[in-house]
Amino acid sequence: MMIVRILSAATLALALTVSAASAESYKVGSEGAYPPFNTKDTSGNIVGFDIDIAMAICAEMKADCTVVGQDWDGMIPALQNKKFDFVVASMSITEERQKAVSFTDPYYRNKLQYVGKKGADLDITAEGLKGKSVGAQRATISAEWLEKNAPGVDVKLYDTQENAWLDLDAGRTDAVLADVFVAYDWLQSDTGKNFEFKGDPVFDDDKIGIAVRKEDTELLAKLNTALKAVIDSGKYEEINKKYFPFSIR
Repeated sequence: MMIVRILSAATLALALTVSAASAESYKVGSEGAYPPFNTKDTSGNIVGFDIDIAMAICAEMKADCTVVGQDWDGMIPALQNKKFDFVVASMSITEERQKAVSFTDPYYRNKLQYVGKKGADLDITAEGLKGKSVGAQRATISAEWLEKNAPGVDVKLYDTQENAWLDLDAGRTDAVLADVFVAYDWLQSDTGKNFEFKGDPVFDDDKIGIAVRKEDTELLAKLNTALKAVIDSGKYEEINKKYFPFSIR
């Protein structure tokens, strides 16, 4: 009887070792400077909506995932150089980016909208913005939209969205063009309460996806399957409610 117990314990230990060894592990790239989607807590850990979605997806895949910080400008090159396995950083799915990476199905949809000082008379038409200074984060669809659709505007580009807000608050820009949900979050802050949305969204078909290397087709399929399961199970809605009082899907 004792031998059987010893063998059973040994078999169990071996099974656990094999299971642990066979568990998939991934590194997730994110920025950490784009609240509430990805930002750093007091301990320096990257947290936010993106990270909660990433971890829920990893749980569905039964994979061990760690988050790796990366400046926004270098996100796609870092992915291609295998610093991490996929990107969950509120990255818009664009034709230009699809030439370099593949994207999952969208995990949320966004819009672009101007933000300016409360009470300020700001005409957001192309003619009305001529001579005005407008900020946006560099290498984003906000920056791209301004460059294509706002001739005569002094476009100021920033390395992070947070720095764009700082210059708007300091009066160094007349407005900022940003993702509406990021702007919504900032407008709830002590600094942002002095500002407001100006006009209607200028672009409302911004689809946000998870980026993977072109060759990682198997991982792409796993991520799509896991994302669907997160949505169908109600976990997505739970995470959504943690950050927004409305659906962002």
